[in-house]
Amino acid sequence: MRKFISGNLNYSSWSIRPLMAVRKAGLGIEEEILPLDFPETTARLKEISPTAKVPLLIWDDLMIWESLAITEFVAELAAPGVIWPKDTARRAIARAVSSEMHAGFAAIRNACSMDIRGRTPAPEMTPALEADIARLQAMWSQLRETHGRNTEEPGPFLFGAWSAADAFYLPVVTRFRTFGLPLTGAAADYAAAALEDPDFKRLEAEAAAEPWWIKYGPEGRSAGLLKPAG
Repeated sequence: MRKFISGNLNYSSWSIRPLMAVRKAGLGIEEEILPLDFPETTARLKEISPTAKVPLLIWDDLMIWESLAITEFVAELAAPGVIWPKDTARRAIARAVSSEMHAGFAAIRNACSMDIRGRTPAPEMTPALEADIARLQAMWSQLRETHGRNTEEPGPFLFGAWSAADAFYLPVVTRFRTFGLPLTGAAADYAAAALEDPDFKRLEAEAAAEPWWIKYGPEGRSAGLLKPAG
């Protein structure tokens, strides 16, 4: 069995990062969604995952349970240049900025939860959130200027052609749209291009069709089913 298991596409930022890599690689991997924060989900994950969390990639007898590790595994199976840039130096920078996203940007994560289909007023602009936005603005602009104009792998993404770096920043791109956060210049152009990527458009439609909701309140997260239209 070769299956990628994710949480809700609308809310699970850690799931959609490797999912984008899985889809771009075109390896014919089956997909399954386990909606988060339901008792049956927790029980199911305890049965199949070493961490009882998503994402999880099952590849024959191998289980890989972490988003960056899944991305790297898929990259080894995909054709060169599909997941990471072909050039060694640009590939190293792409991995560096992906790791920065993987481990950082706590303020924007905490203040602006991912909700692809949602539109929400911007939260209070704290110094920490402002610093995260400034770093993303500067990084995306600089990467587009330095690496995005590569003529060997042209495209509108951070390193020209799509790479895993774009997968790792995609959930943040959606947060800028959901909360109406400010971006200008090359960073704004990059975010717009990421949202027009056909693979994201597919994911966006799937997220919009999901029947589950997640809310955040003083007592923590809660989840439920949307009421049918009509």
